[in-house]
Amino acid sequence: MFKLLNILWNSFKMAMQELRVNKLRTFLSLFGITIGIFCIIGVLATVDSLERKVQGDLAKLGSNSIYIDKWEYGGGPDKPWWKYIKRPSPKYEEMQFIKAKSSLTSNIAFVAKTSTGTASTPTASLAGITFIGASEDFSKIQALEIGVGRYINDAEFFRGTPTIVIGDEVANQLFGDAQKAEGQEITYNGKRLIIVGILKKQGQSFANAFDFDNCLLTSYRYFASIYNPDNSNPVIMAQGKPGVDTKDLQDELRGVMRQIRKISPTGEEDFSLNDISIFAEQTKSFFGSVTIGGWAIAGLSLIVGAFGVANIMFVTVRERTSQIGLKKAIGAKSRTILTEFLLESAFLCIVGGIIGLLLVWLLTKFLGTVLPFPIYIAPNIIMLAIGICVALGILSGIIPASIAAKMNPVVAIRTK
Repeated sequence: MFKLLNILWNSFKMAMQELRVNKLRTFLSLFGITIGIFCIIGVLATVDSLERKVQGDLAKLGSNSIYIDKWEYGGGPDKPWWKYIKRPSPKYEEMQFIKAKSSLTSNIAFVAKTSTGTASTPTASLAGITFIGASEDFSKIQALEIGVGRYINDAEFFRGTPTIVIGDEVANQLFGDAQKAEGQEITYNGKRLIIVGILKKQGQSFANAFDFDNCLLTSYRYFASIYNPDNSNPVIMAQGKPGVDTKDLQDELRGVMRQIRKISPTGEEDFSLNDISIFAEQTKSFFGSVTIGGWAIAGLSLIVGAFGVANIMFVTVRERTSQIGLKKAIGAKSRTILTEFLLESAFLCIVGGIIGLLLVWLLTKFLGTVLPFPIYIAPNIIMLAIGICVALGILSGIIPASIAAKMNPVVAIRTK
């Protein structure tokens, strides 16, 4: 153990000496390693952080959930939108029927929304916010968090009272402080509404089905008393029980919906069952393509860096030929010489990798100020960077280290 530590320490000192004595040559040789690590770790850190953000936003839409709508969410430009627009909108009564018939759903909610009104107080007004009407299970599927006050209670849902929960941004815009909004009244399209709670700030979201920072949320019954749900983008949200496969849930919901709408066994469906998890799979394939591109760019830089490190090691072996001969003459084994040079090569690559990681860290600090989500370097990515550097160092130094290990001590000592 002591011998191994001694070899490690000697190799580290030799690598540092190479950096001190030949600063420019070593820096230029390690530059490729630095750029390669910067490229691949920068891409991996950004993609990993972005993927976590997207996955988190999709989870907010309801994990293991199916959205029953007239529209197919995965549709592209070639989808027959003219056919979808003629479909009937989901109904509140259909949600109730599904709730009674389905054995695989844990929560089911009906939700409709509009953005046509203006919210106002005696001192301020705000246009373009979303007015959402939802049934009781909506908060269970969306996992809403209340920052101030409370959520709409069962009695208010049942009676359809004009009580609302508002988004953090709405509270700040209308009252200057979310803490002051609880219990206040606002007017929305001439209707007076009482604020019972304020949602916690959620920030920008890639899955922007509901912008909860800029919304008014009320019970479906009250919403339906002032708006026609058929014209308000209605959706039925069904969440499966724990352990239920979304495919099984889809099959059950398809059967219930066909029964509700009296569609014959050969008849065409006039509804869409949108699996939210599909979006997660689509984002994974996109991120996979970006990662491959990052590896391709980094690979070129790492190859250039590897040749640079190999050049350093060839020069180092030539400069230390007499020292190598002396070591072998006093009993150093060939494998010891081989190990020392391989470790020195690995340490040089690690130095280049550390510089690359430092540049990535600076990049994450900058991007964190301009992007709507934080970027961080996960521990497994750091370990990957170190692993790449070690592997590259061994590959770069294997030939010059082998040459050093095979030297004849007598000939090496006489070399000047």
